[in-house]
Amino acid sequence: MVGSDAEANGIAKNGAKLVTAVSCAQVPKFTVIIGGSFGAGNYGMCGRAYSPRMLYMWPNSRISVMGGEQAAGVLAQVKMDNFERSGKVWETSESEKFKGEIIKKYEHEGHPYFSSARLWDDGIIDPKDTRKVLGLSLSAALNSPIEDDQFGIFRM
Repeated sequence: MVGSDAEANGIAKNGAKLVTAVSCAQVPKFTVIIGGSFGAGNYGMCGRAYSPRMLYMWPNSRISVMGGEQAAGVLAQVKMDNFERSGKVWETSESEKFKGEIIKKYEHEGHPYFSSARLWDDGIIDPKDTRKVLGLSLSAALNSPIEDDQFGIFRM
């Protein structure tokens, strides 16, 4: 669901509906990140900003504002534009080194151990224990009342 075709077909509007539903639903929410969780997709799939009761990560997952390759490309383009504006030339080798450092930083900071060490999630779980962990989480959630839904206006 990326690219100009998806944008032309209303992905932003439909994504907004999903985000509205997730943010307004008062049921207990649980999130298990099993792969990459980046940018707006993190919000749409009930990331930390939407206060799920529990947010777990698998050891192979990644979480970040965007992927390292994309971030490196954007930041390199901004830096290259600044160089061009000032009349300087940014060598390809410098650009590749710059991108490599950004990718390395994103790989390090998007790792589940980095996230868990900062208490951004509720722990890293072994994929084979996912069912058991979610069952215990659901049992714990039964001890608190469920509030009424407060949906906003959905765009059609």
